[in-house]
Parts: sequence; structure tokens; C-alpha cells
Amino acid sequence: MNDGGNMKLMILESGAKGKTVKKYLGKGWLVEACFGHVQDLPRSGNQGSKAMWVSEKGRLPDPPWEWTERSERVVNTLLTKARSKDVTEVYIATDPDREGEFIAWRLMNIFSEFPFVTRVTFNEITKEAVENALENHRDIDEGLVDAAKVRRFMDRLVGFRCSKFAKSWNLRSMGRVQTPTLGYIVDRENERNEHVPIPYHTVHATSDGYTFKFRFHESSDDKAWRDDNGKFFSDRTFDRLLAGNAFEALENSGSFELVSVKNGKTNRKPAPPFTTDTLLQSSSSSLGWSMSKTSKIASDLYNKGYITYIRTDSTRTSSGARDVAREIIVEKFGEDYLGPGALGSDAKKGTTNVQDAHEAIRPTDPRLVEPTDVDNDSSRLYRLIRGRFLSSQMSDSVRERREIRASVKNSELVLSGTASWRVHPGWEIAFSEFLPDPRTHVPTFGLTVGSVWKIDEIDENPKMTTDETKPPRRYTESSIVKKMKNAGIGRPSTYVSTVLKLSDRKYITNDNGSLSPTDNGMLLWTEVAPIYNDQESEVELFSSEFTADMEKQLDSVEEGTVTGSDMWFRFSTSFKEAHEKAIEIKSRKPTPRQKYSIENQISSMEDDEKDIILKGRLISEISGKEASEIIEKLKGMAREGKIVTKPSEKQLSYLISLIEKSNMSDEEALSLVGVKDLSELTGGRDGSASHLIGLMKENNNSLPASEAQIKLIIDMSEKLGIQIADVLAMADLAEISEVSKSDASKIITNLKSLRKKSRKK
Repeated sequence: MNDGGNMKLMILESGAKGKTVKKYLGKGWLVEACFGHVQDLPRSGNQGSKAMWVSEKGRLPDPPWEWTERSERVVNTLLTKARSKDVTEVYIATDPDREGEFIAWRLMNIFSEFPFVTRVTFNEITKEAVENALENHRDIDEGLVDAAKVRRFMDRLVGFRCSKFAKSWNLRSMGRVQTPTLGYIVDRENERNEHVPIPYHTVHATSDGYTFKFRFHESSDDKAWRDDNGKFFSDRTFDRLLAGNAFEALENSGSFELVSVKNGKTNRKPAPPFTTDTLLQSSSSSLGWSMSKTSKIASDLYNKGYITYIRTDSTRTSSGARDVAREIIVEKFGEDYLGPGALGSDAKKGTTNVQDAHEAIRPTDPRLVEPTDVDNDSSRLYRLIRGRFLSSQMSDSVRERREIRASVKNSELVLSGTASWRVHPGWEIAFSEFLPDPRTHVPTFGLTVGSVWKIDEIDENPKMTTDETKPPRRYTESSIVKKMKNAGIGRPSTYVSTVLKLSDRKYITNDNGSLSPTDNGMLLWTEVAPIYNDQESEVELFSSEFTADMEKQLDSVEEGTVTGSDMWFRFSTSFKEAHEKAIEIKSRKPTPRQKYSIENQISSMEDDEKDIILKGRLISEISGKEASEIIEKLKGMAREGKIVTKPSEKQLSYLISLIEKSNMSDEEALSLVGVKDLSELTGGRDGSASHLIGLMKENNNSLPASEAQIKLIIDMSEKLGIQIADVLAMADLAEISEVSKSDASKIITNLKSLRKKSRKK
């Protein structure tokens, strides 16, 4: 694919993707990976502490872009190789989305010394797609880049300013998308806590595999059973005696007689091809996988060229791929299995983004039934994606349906149920691996009025159940992603990272797939976020509505209908007003951290001394500003030795963690400073808590190194080509069994320094 003698360079994000692309490019090409972002907003030095950068009206800020971790070495290696090979053309083929365009923009600046630098994108890694990309190379899409910049500027501003604000509650962070997402999880937990169970009784029986239930009431009955939302359920009753009599009648008769049969058919339509969120949901329900596992395996399949790009909101697919799918359907199943093609709301007539650059997630070659060079899990996910794509082009599945009402001897109640059986598989035949086996034969018993159906001879049939309503289910990984998608917050590239970040920040826990808020998560959403959201202004910074509107505006910047500078100006202005108002609201009363600090400092005082400090008021009655003044006054008194301070929460937490890691009990550790209980410890730099922390650190450093430390030392030694004896000599040791935690830390630091020096050579 190289016509002349000039050497060409293609830069992708992934090494695995590069191997696949290299097969299609052949000789005369260097194919290298940059491994993701190469430069981003600064995180170190004076610039690293800035929340935002000033800019002229009509222009976006122009901050200094800083190398990301390890990227400088990677890019410099690429530059050196390109120069040594006399490269004349550079093709930047980072991912075809907003973030990929941002990476390409930075790389285009870095590689500007070469005669020809251009941008190429492909939605799938096939020979045809790569050739087409080269023929249609282009300049950087400034709209995509500006959207990526504005997203960074917004996240930086919110993350820096609001996270600092949240520290007054001892919370780690707040985020433009993560905080509203947390809100859904907290609100659901509050719904569960407020749920009042409603008792009910129900009676059901199984006949010929179908379930039938007694109808106890009609909706107009005074005693009709309704749930928390007022929804009527005919098969539930408060009346235990009524249910008991119905159960007894059915148990004694062992059968029921049909009194009405309503004929009908049910058509089940195929779903559109996968988008990012629906793939995550389906792999969770069909395969039982976590989001992280699905994302990793899907990414591997994409990089190897088996499926199209995995971060997409589109259900649109190429006509060529659909034509192949329809040929397969006719060949394997017949003409009557073809359908009109299922589409999502994004691609139906009248929508605005039918022409967007992305397709749905589909196999690059629909004729490939299964890859042969991947593991079992990768094959399963590929079959799921292929099955979904083929089924999207197929006909509806059709079921005969009979709505049955029946009578039971010695009961005036009606027994009702539905009998159905599939008469045309349609799309389900291509997706059968991931569906329960359907019923395909007609009922054993008659379907005319007067027919008698016997109940099945199985345990607990019929069955009377006494239960109560359950609280709403907690969100799972897949259902919170669905909620985010429906609410319009986040995008395919951020769904997984947002949920993982909430877990990393200890705002939620994942208990067997159920997401629950921690105490800190509850605190953030119920006490801190409302300070921004309940300001009686147009902007509710952490509401899902405001977040969704920002996402729509970023899309508009991508499309060029809104300028990035205008959006940034509106957002930064709105944020400034909301943040200043939040600070003013916070100052009206003490924060939890201030309360704790004051309570700690005055706990040992006499009541009259406390009254003098607080001027006769409770801590909850003073303002935040007054709390700050009191804390400073107490610090001065502590320095002068007038009061004995207590350890801070941070000190106690750190001390407890040190004791837990040691070989001592709590009592043994506390005895080192002559106390019996944590409450007896004193705070401050010269306090007993600080002294004990120092003693525990010394003790823990003398403990044997952990397995992880030893493994890291051995691995780093092997990679650097250094004998283990020489490594141990760094800490004046002869045997690896002698290495303590302190020794290990010293050795690892030295090895990291040597590794850094070797990379610079």
C-alpha cells in the first residue's frame, strides 16, 4: 500500500490494533502505538494546581499541555525512529471519537517537523476500511478537539474547586458526571429505606407448564389490593381467609374448567445492534460479566479486527454489512426470516444524527461465525455481538397466545392465565444461545370452553404464598449505565470509568453486583451537593438535567453549531456564581470538620470555660465564619499550653491503620505511650498520638517485607539485568529473607531511580 520509496508512519493508540493494521499496510510502513493520551492538562508544578486558565472573549484557554505518565519516552522513541527511517508522511490513526481527535491534535503538533502529517480514522480494522481511510485522509476536526478541550476545562474546574469544597466534610472529591450518577444510587437507597412493606396473599397453580392465578378482586372493589404506587393487582389480596379458601378448593379439585378463551398472537421484535450501553447490559444479563470484563474483551476483539469500534451511541450500520447479514439469513433460514431491520431512536427517520461517523457494534465480517485465535470468553462475546447483529435484520418471532379464564369447583373466584407457544422463531433462532428454550407445541389440554385442565403433579402445586412488597432493587452496574444513558449524562467513553471512580472514591460499594452508597456517598449527595443544587437559581450544578444539557452542548460544539469558547464562557460564568453562592451558604453554619475540631479541643474544658469560648451557645448555633475564628483561637491556646488537644480524625484513622498492620494488639500499642484507650491520646505535633504514630512506623518498618514488595524487587531486578545480590547490597543485606519493609522501600526507590536513568539513555 506504499506506492513510492518513501517511508510512512502510522500512529495508533493500541499496540494490538497496530499488529492487525500492519498486515494490511505491508512494506514501507512503520506502524507504532502511542498508548493513549500523550499530553493533557498539567498535574505538576505551579500549573498543576490551577483550576482554570484565563482567556480572551471568543477564545478558549490555552494552557500548557503536559506529558502524561510515560508518554514522553514513548513519543520521543517514535520521533527518533521516524527520523532514522527518513519518514516523510505521518498518518495519525487514533480512535474515531472526541478523545481520539484530541490525541491526534497533540500528535500533529508534536510531529509537525515532518513534510506531511494527516489524520485518518476507521470504524473497523479491515483491509477495506484502512484503505478507505488512507484515501480520505483529512485535517484535524477542530469541533471535536474544542469539545474535548471544553470537557477537560469543565471537569478540571468542577473537580478542583468542588473537591476542595467537599474536604470540609472530609470527602475526597466531587465530579461533574460522577456526582449526579451517585445521586441516582443514593436516591434509590433512600427509597428502599422509606419503603413500607404491604402484606399480601396469592394462590397459583401450574398446569401443563403454564401458571394460573386466582383473581381475588376487581379494581373497583373496596378491598382491591394496590402497591405503593397505587397499581392494582387482581391476584393479590389482604384477606388471608379468602386466599385460604381458594387454595383449599383448588387443592381438593386438582383441576379447573375453562369458562372463556381469548385468541391472539404476540409478535416480538428484534432489538437493534449493540451500542456501548446495551452491550454492557446484555453481557451482564446473558453472560454474568462485569462492565470492566466486557470492556476489556470487547476492546481486544476490536483491536484484532473482529468487531467495529466499541464506544458508540449509534444503532446505525453500514449497508454493506447489512447486505451480507441478509444474505446469510436467506442462505441459512430462508426468505421468511428476513425483516425490515431494527433501528434505535438515534437512527430512525427524522432524527438529526443519522449521518454520525460511528456505527453500532457489529462483526466486521458477519460471515465469520467465530474467531479461532481467541479464548473462550472472547468467543462468547463475539457470538453475542454477531447474534445481535444478525437478529436485528430478521423477522419478528411469533407466538400464538390464549388468555384463559377458568372456574374451580367449590370456589366463586376466577382462575386466570395465559398459554402461549412459538409458531415462528424469527430473529430468536439467530440468538438462541442466549435465550431460554421456548415452548413450541400447543397445550396438552383443550382450548375450548368447557375443557378441563389438570394441575401438574409436582411439589407445592397449588401453592399459597404469604409475602409482602419488597423495596425497589438497588442499581447494578448495567442498570446504572442504562439510567445514565436515558438521562443523557456521560457518554460511551465514560460510562464504565464513572462507576469505577465512584467505587474507587469509596462512595459506593459493589456487593455481588448491587451498588450501595457508603456513608460518605450519602453525605456527599444529601448534604454537600444540595448546597450547589438548591440555590434558587437557573443552574443546579449537580442535577442530572444540568449535566445532560452540558453533554448536549458538547455535542453541539462537536457538530460546529456552538463554538467552544461560547460554551466555556457560559459554563464558567454560571459555575463561578454557583460556587461563590455555595461558599456563602457553607459559611452560615459549621461544617462537620469544624464541629469535630471544636468538640475535640474543648472536650476537656469545664462548662464555664466552654461557655466563654462559645459565648454561651451550642456549636450548632454558631456560623461557619465564627467556627473558623474559634478554631484559630483554640490552636493559639494549645500552642501556649493552656489546653490539651485531642487527635484529629485523620491522626486517629492513620494510627489505627498502623496498629492493624503491626504485630501488636491495641492494648500493647497504646501502652507504648502510657495510655489504655484511644480517647486518652492527646493531639498536636507534640501529643501522644503523634508520638505513637512515630513509634508504630518504626515498628512496622522493622517487620519482614511483604510478598508484594519482594516480588516487585525481583521483577525490577530481572528487567534491569541486576543480580539480586547486588540489589540486596543497596541495603547492606546478604539474604533476601533479611529484607524488612523499610529495606524494601529503600531498594525499590533505588531501582526506580535506576530504571528512570536507563530510559533516558
